[in-house]
Amino acid sequence: MSKYLKEGQKANYDKYPVVEVPGWEDACVCGWEAVTSHLAETMYPGDILVVECYQGVHDEEVLGALRRAFPKAAIFPSADAMKPQEELYDILKDDITDDEIFGYLTRHTIDVYFDPAKVARMREKIAADRTDLRIVYGVGASYIEAGGTLVYLDMARWEIQMRFRRSEVSNVGFSNRDTRAGLQYKQAFFVDWRVLDRWKKQLWKRMDYILDTNVVGAPKMIPAGAFFAGLAEAAKRPFRVVPYFDPGVWGGQWMKEICDLPRDRVNFAWCFDCVPEENSLFLQFGPDRVEIPSIDLVFTHPVELLGPNVYGRFGDEFPIRFDFLDTMEGGNLSLQVHPLIEYIQEKFGMHYTQEESYYILDATPEASVYLGVKSGINPDEMIDALRLAQKTGQFDASKYVGNYPVKKHDHVLIPPGTIHCSGAGSMVLEISATPYIFTFKLWDWGRVGLDGRPRPINVEHGKHVIQWERDEQWVRREGINDIKPIAQGDGWREEKTGLHEREFIETRRHWFTGKHLFSTDGSVTVMNLVEGREALVESPTGAFKPYVVHYAETFIIPAAVGEYTIRPFGESEGKEIATIKASIRK
Repeated sequence: MSKYLKEGQKANYDKYPVVEVPGWEDACVCGWEAVTSHLAETMYPGDILVVECYQGVHDEEVLGALRRAFPKAAIFPSADAMKPQEELYDILKDDITDDEIFGYLTRHTIDVYFDPAKVARMREKIAADRTDLRIVYGVGASYIEAGGTLVYLDMARWEIQMRFRRSEVSNVGFSNRDTRAGLQYKQAFFVDWRVLDRWKKQLWKRMDYILDTNVVGAPKMIPAGAFFAGLAEAAKRPFRVVPYFDPGVWGGQWMKEICDLPRDRVNFAWCFDCVPEENSLFLQFGPDRVEIPSIDLVFTHPVELLGPNVYGRFGDEFPIRFDFLDTMEGGNLSLQVHPLIEYIQEKFGMHYTQEESYYILDATPEASVYLGVKSGINPDEMIDALRLAQKTGQFDASKYVGNYPVKKHDHVLIPPGTIHCSGAGSMVLEISATPYIFTFKLWDWGRVGLDGRPRPINVEHGKHVIQWERDEQWVRREGINDIKPIAQGDGWREEKTGLHEREFIETRRHWFTGKHLFSTDGSVTVMNLVEGREALVESPTGAFKPYVVHYAETFIIPAAVGEYTIRPFGESEGKEIATIKASIRK
């Protein structure tokens, strides 16, 4: 019997949303034999095939397919022109750091990986080779060879993380696939992905094909024209990125039912359903679905997607994040705090910080949040107690941190520097700024991670950013349900629910029973259907195909859309529905 769905209901959350690309229905070539045959048809004697890879590609699979298809080809691996691992580490160590979680966003570019002398020798060998087909392969292949046919192998960051966990791939220039996955991820986040994103942006105009190898043994290749057509389509209509789910030590059971996830898993803690830095985008070409990183859309269409004001402030970064934190039948999140903007700029090279809130999608009667400090506590005493807790496994959170009951549709505001965590029994829609990796855990209730290791605690970072004046009086005044009616009309009403005045995201909640007109007002909008089974998003001018969204689904409205309407649809027709909308304050 379902606990979280009403009797007779089935989960309707779409885990595989797509952007259909009209006019390119036959563009996709699937399978290694078809891919290599297609490439062979474009080659001529003495040609060069440049196969440029993002970090995380399975080299063994791709090189094996190329060698089978082109047994007489001369292959030049870019890795042979890279610096020795020890030399590369000496250059990157200040960005990688010795910290368990945090590094520094690198300023390096693609040349950092390569030995100039080795590159020169490889270029000479490529130029002198008289083989009918020369293949330059790997990360930076197009740095070594600027001519020929360029095939770009992009990778979804979630799949890269899964390959780290399975010890299948290494960081760029390193032989470290057996290194702990968390450390590989940190190096990729702060170094590899920054360098390769900079390089990718320089290659857009040179790319001939995009090759998706996210699913082992099932490659899918599209021409660059189809790729850019798909991105252009997404930039002018509502869309969703591909959500992904992960278990955790405090995870719950709500998402299993609502999102129709495997029931045999112990729990699901997180769902990242709008983090374009890490999510994927599915482009649909006829019967075939190609997976690309959703950050590609931000890079190629920043003005249409974000709007001129947001782009002017953040550049080609997507500043709004929506994700789920499920503690229903689970445990407390870690007690934590996020850095102030000046701290994150100085210590980590980020130009904005994590500003967040908890929108309560669902809750048990016992649900609560920890927020702010207790009035009158001694800060030094609390920091000493947190340090001691790392040795004793004991910390009396109720002595130092406020605890407040929450219910469905409450909104908890958490500006940087505020101690917080969701307690057990909550289904949180976290609405926040994007740099989510920067969380300073202060106390984790004496638990270890799913890998059996103690979860890293960051009291020494946290003590520098905790805002001690945010006590019980502050929480009651500014922290929970600072909801203000904005406007209302026939069958609708609008409320401002946050975020805090110190935060750059503004959230509005709309309740409506019929069609309601919205406008992007020149800024990207992120929305979630927080009440109701289904809604239909439409263009008043027919500029895009009507788009169906379901309960708890997060969807993005590009700035270029302008006006759009939302109305109850399907099972929700004739009923009141609600959306929460986030945008950047002007």
